[in-house]
Amino acid sequence: MNAATELQPLAFSLVAESDGDIATRENLLDRAMGPGRKRKSSEKLRRGRKPSEGLALVARGSNGSLAGTVRLWDVAAGDRAALLLGPLAVDPSLKGAGIGGALMRLAIEEARRLGHKAILLVGDAPYYARFGFTAEKTGALAMPGPYERHRFLALELEEGALDGAQGVLRATGRKATRHEVAAAA
Repeated sequence: MNAATELQPLAFSLVAESDGDIATRENLLDRAMGPGRKRKSSEKLRRGRKPSEGLALVARGSNGSLAGTVRLWDVAAGDRAALLLGPLAVDPSLKGAGIGGALMRLAIEEARRLGHKAILLVGDAPYYARFGFTAEKTGALAMPGPYERHRFLALELEEGALDGAQGVLRATGRKATRHEVAAAA
């Protein structure tokens, strides 16, 4: 590989997830997040549900391979409708190529376009701060099960959307069929 080749940016496209992506996505998530990923509190809110309509996105390499994934889920934050983002994952061999950032920007843009008012997540505060996420609006909210409070972050897509929100997050999204649940297991 010569120096000119090494400096060329990775070509990828961002598109809606398809049914054919299920096994590849699950494999990518296992490689990127490890075997304990299904025991996280966020997973309790996703289990048995479908992602929010139009908010399951993937990055594909120039050869069509799955390079990254992000999904957003419908939840209730107290008496407020919100989205829970996650997991966001990039193929470990492609870290640092800008795929995760591009998926985040598209996910936020699409959520806003679809009329959602707030996004919540549990993640690395320094990474997600560049997209506007903070712990400022999550103080009176909680995840079901164990989590690190300082990693519980929110982004209001509409100012004041989470003002006064309190309570434990709960799933409100569309339920998955048995076939869909089995395919993702």
